[in-house]
Amino acid sequence: MGKFAKGWDGFGARPIVSLLLGGLLVRSAIAVLLPPGFDEAYYYLYTQHPDWSYFDHPLMVGLSTGFGPWLTGSVSQFTIRIGSLLLYTGALTLLYLTGVRLFSQKAAVLTVAIASLIPIFFIGFGVLTLPDSPLIFFWSAALLMATEEFFRRPIYQPSWRLAAIGLVVGLACLSKYHGVVLGLGLVGFCLTNRQYRVAFKSPWILVALGLFCLTISPIFIWNFQHDWVSLRYQSGRAIPNRSYSLLELIGSILIGIGYLFPSFGFPLWWVSLKREEGKGKREEAFDQRNSVLSALRTPHSISLIRWISLPIILSFTLMGGYRPILPTWAMPGFWGMTLLLGDRAARWSPRGVQRWLWSSAVIIGILLAIAVSHLTLGTLQKSGAYAVFGGLIPATVDGSVQLVDIQQVRRGFEESSKLTSALKQADFVFADDIFMAGYIGMALAPFDHPPIICFNDDLRGFAFWSTAEEWVGKNGLYLSPKRQFNPSKYLGYFQSFEQIGEIPIWRGGAIVDVFQVYQGKNLLKPYPRLYGAGNGKSPVLRGDG
Repeated sequence: MGKFAKGWDGFGARPIVSLLLGGLLVRSAIAVLLPPGFDEAYYYLYTQHPDWSYFDHPLMVGLSTGFGPWLTGSVSQFTIRIGSLLLYTGALTLLYLTGVRLFSQKAAVLTVAIASLIPIFFIGFGVLTLPDSPLIFFWSAALLMATEEFFRRPIYQPSWRLAAIGLVVGLACLSKYHGVVLGLGLVGFCLTNRQYRVAFKSPWILVALGLFCLTISPIFIWNFQHDWVSLRYQSGRAIPNRSYSLLELIGSILIGIGYLFPSFGFPLWWVSLKREEGKGKREEAFDQRNSVLSALRTPHSISLIRWISLPIILSFTLMGGYRPILPTWAMPGFWGMTLLLGDRAARWSPRGVQRWLWSSAVIIGILLAIAVSHLTLGTLQKSGAYAVFGGLIPATVDGSVQLVDIQQVRRGFEESSKLTSALKQADFVFADDIFMAGYIGMALAPFDHPPIICFNDDLRGFAFWSTAEEWVGKNGLYLSPKRQFNPSKYLGYFQSFEQIGEIPIWRGGAIVDVFQVYQGKNLLKPYPRLYGAGNGKSPVLRGDG
C-alpha cells in the first residue's frame, strides 16, 4: 500500500495485479471455510433443474453456481462459489479499466483497492454465489462499454458499441431483475445530455434494442409458460406493505452504511450527493501532472456514473421507508460510485489515503477473522473446545448454527448403512423449507438420490419442479435439524412415519444440532400448495432478494 501512495502511475500493472491476485486468494480462502448460506444452498438446486428462468431470479445464478460443480465434478461450499470468485475478479478488472479511461491509473487502482475492501462487495459479490455476482460483472462491463462509446471522441458519433451495450444490459437483466435500472440509467444519461441524444437516431440503437430483447427472452418464455408468476411476484414487492416511516428510512441508510463499512459508506454517500464544483489548488496541480490520463474527467463522465448509480441507490433506499429491503439491492449503485471516490482519493494527501485504507483493512480483517473463526470453530461459542475466554454465546441461541455443515450430513449417510439403504428405497427426499432442502441436496450430491422436494407454503421453484400429485403413493425420506423439527404436521399424510436415524452436527468439539431422519411410507394425499403446477394463484410475498 505504501508503494501505491508514493507513485501509482510509475508502477505499470504491478499494483492492480497485486490487488486482483491477492483479493482472489483471500476470497478463495473464505469460500473454502465459510459454510454455505441459505440462498446459496437453494440456488444449488437451480443447477439440478435447468430451465429458461426460475421463480425467484433469471437463469444466470444457476449457471454461475453450477460452473464449479460441473468443472470439478464435486459439490461443496467452495465449488459452488468458483463462479462468483472469477466473476468478481473480472468485475474488478473492468472497474479498473473504466477508472483508467475516465480518470487516471492512480484513481483506477484506488477504486479497485476500495472495492476490494468493502465487505458487502467482496463477500456478497465476490464470495457467495448469489445473483449479484453475475449482475455486478455485466454492470461493470456495460459501464466500460458506455465509457468507450460516449467518450471515445471529442464529438460523439454512435457506433456498433451501442449494440454491444444492449446485449450486456440484457445479460445484466438475465442475472437479476435489477439490471433494468441499469438500462434506464443509460437512457436517462442520453436524454439529459444534448450531444448524446443523437444515439436515439442511430440504426445501432435498433440493433441494441433487438439484442436486448433477444437476450432477456428466456425470462419472458418462462413467465409466459407459468402465468407470469415471477414477474408478478417481483413487481409486487415494490408495493408498500405499511405506512411510510422516516425512522425506518434512516435505519435502512445506516444499515447500508454498516454493510459498506462506515469508513467507506459515509464517503460513498458524500460523493454520491456532492455537487461538482471548481477544483482546488491540489486538484489543479494533480491535473497538470496527469493531463493525458485525466483528460476525460468531464461533467459528462461524472454524469454517466451518476445516471447509472443514483437511480438504484435512491429507489431502493427510499423503499426502505415502507418495507424491509435487503442490503444488496442498492449496492450496484455504490459499486459505480467507487469510481468517483477513487478519483477524489487520488487528489487527497497520499499519506492520508494510505492511513485510511490500511486502518480500514486492518479493522475489517480482524472482524472478518472473528466471524469466520466462529462460524467454523465456534470461537465465541460457550462449551466449545476453541472458545476464546470461555465463549460468549450458548449454541442453543446462536443463530450461526443454522448454517449447515453439509460435509457432516454427508458423512452421516456414508457411515450408516441403514440411512443409505433408506435413501435408495425412497422415491423422494423432503424438507420443511426451501433452504433446508438446498442443504440436503448439497449433502446428498455424491449419492444416487431421488428428487429433493419441499413441504411448505413458501415453495418458490419447488412449485414448478414437480406437482403435488405425483408423489402420492410414494415413499419419502424426511430430514430436519432438531431446532426446527416438527414431524407432527406430516403424520396424517403417510401410512407410516417413523424415525430411522440421527446425525449429530459438531462445532468446536461440541454438538450444536442433530439432524433427524424419518422414513415416510405411502404418501396418502398431496401436501397442499398455494401456487404452482397449474394452481394459478399469486404467491405469498415474502423471502429473499
